[in-house]
Amino acid sequence: MGPLMLDVREHTLSDQERLQLADPLVGGLILFSRNFKDLDQLKALISSIRSITGNEFIIAVDHEGGRVQRFKHGFTHIPAMAKIIGYAKGDTQLAQQYAVELGWLMAIELLMIDIDISFAPVLDLDICSNVIGDRAFSDDPKLVEVLAASFIQGMSEAGMQCTGKHFPGHGSVVADSHIAIPVDDRPRAAIENLDLSVFTTLLSQNKLDALMPAHVIYPAFDDKPAGFSPFWIKEILRDTLRFNGVIFSDDLGMAGASVAGGFDQRTRAALSAGCDMVLVCNNPQGTIEVLNYLQHNYVTLVAQDEREKSVARLDNMLPTSAILEQPLAQNKRWLQAVNLASLMH
Repeated sequence: MGPLMLDVREHTLSDQERLQLADPLVGGLILFSRNFKDLDQLKALISSIRSITGNEFIIAVDHEGGRVQRFKHGFTHIPAMAKIIGYAKGDTQLAQQYAVELGWLMAIELLMIDIDISFAPVLDLDICSNVIGDRAFSDDPKLVEVLAASFIQGMSEAGMQCTGKHFPGHGSVVADSHIAIPVDDRPRAAIENLDLSVFTTLLSQNKLDALMPAHVIYPAFDDKPAGFSPFWIKEILRDTLRFNGVIFSDDLGMAGASVAGGFDQRTRAALSAGCDMVLVCNNPQGTIEVLNYLQHNYVTLVAQDEREKSVARLDNMLPTSAILEQPLAQNKRWLQAVNLASLMH
């Protein structure tokens, strides 16, 4: 279970991608819409990946629902998380029940085709961010806490581990870290009492299996983006909040990561800060550079005991239980959840 998660370009694997997947430094792969033609093709692609990597390897996707759902035809269209409380007409208890079922539905449909994790749920607040918006459950941190916990419960009931993002909160900055370097200039108290409070609450309840830090700078705390910051990852997450789950970097190809330098420097910054696995997406040359850097530097960059801890954490992200013995179409819970999702749309 190596420290790099990469992607592939098409519906099938190229010879170069096969060689990269066979490298022990590669521990995961993230799929995108461009990798999906139909369900049979996707299953064949996953099977070809597993034939190289085996099962001790994380296959992931961003499948939150709403506008961030990579696979559509053949999958239930999960509504945006912001729709849940509205559909429940403000009834928090009912909204929690809906969130459980949508979390289970999202997870079970992926697990049934041998995808291990969806990077979900979003724990950001819907304050002013153009890239977050209705991906968030709400602008109210207390409501986000309870609905996210319910969504995570549903994922867990299906057998999937969760990844909360984007620590310590991306929802209160307008800029999109995919194309800019966002800076959250608010004072410490505002961040701690609003955005960060969602993460601290769920961490205190041991709800989170993994976290993905934001490519956002919070000058009141540190001058580095959270994903490159030993302060945020080691001091706050590991030492203060006692989080022992996986920390995935956000995509090192995003503009928000460019503050660290080239791909070599971004990789070094993320792993030195304490990330367990770095993601490189939508940039084949960047993948080559990162893998080459790791081949020459990983052993000296990260101490052996820390490498072993990362491997153990990453192993824990694999599915936790058997899926379903019967086809989904014969499963009553799936039928009811699909109906819920359809009505919510």
